[in-house]
Amino acid sequence: MINELIARFKQGHRTISFPHGLPPALSPRFRGVPVINWKSCCPNCNECSRVCPTGAINVREHTIDLGKCLFCLECSKVCPAGVAAFSADYRMAVRMRSELLLDENCRIKNLAHALRGKMLSMFRRSFKLRQVSAGGCNACEADVNVLTTIGWDLSRFGIQFVASPRHADGILVTGPVTKNMELALKKTWEAVPEPKLVIAAGACAVSGGLYNDHEETCGGLEKILPVDLYIPGCPPHPLTILDGLLRLLDRIDTPKNQ
Repeated sequence: MINELIARFKQGHRTISFPHGLPPALSPRFRGVPVINWKSCCPNCNECSRVCPTGAINVREHTIDLGKCLFCLECSKVCPAGVAAFSADYRMAVRMRSELLLDENCRIKNLAHALRGKMLSMFRRSFKLRQVSAGGCNACEADVNVLTTIGWDLSRFGIQFVASPRHADGILVTGPVTKNMELALKKTWEAVPEPKLVIAAGACAVSGGLYNDHEETCGGLEKILPVDLYIPGCPPHPLTILDGLLRLLDRIDTPKNQ
């Protein structure tokens, strides 16, 4: 026993200090908010839009739909001018679907703002979620589960995943919502007591992702249920998910210009 205690003492504090300290070091391979320098684009070039598997890039209007983006790097690979890339900005969660349409400067219009009034007072310190995999590939589900490990310790914020929707304050949905999961998802939502929230995590849940037009999917969560928080990504990084949840619960200060 003494050896175990000594080993634990040497390990020190293992949980990240975010949001009070600096964000954890991200891998050089991390793909944050996509950035295209439209002013330096080659005239009449449409390569990035052509290879985008979900049609997230609109060259004519100089916009990127972050809700559709799969962060696949194809646009950056084919760009002849080398002006398409991915930043290290992990902050992507928003409250409205339209806010995921990046402007000409590749900025998110408004990061997720906090709940207000009674909803905030009820959920700010104790927020229980039922996670529903509505046809996901398990990538988003895996990164959601990471938040419950010692490195992230989601429960320290009063946020926990529960086994029954009857014990939940809302549902966190991953996947494009397949036809086979549509009824199960609706029943899960109906079982959550009022007031309740819906969170779409990952490109599939946000927009249908790669399967948006497939006949066996519903093309995203908002076609089935009203969504209160959109967290893009394929899959969204645990830090992106945590940032979105904490903004929703007013645990992170959001600048007024965001």
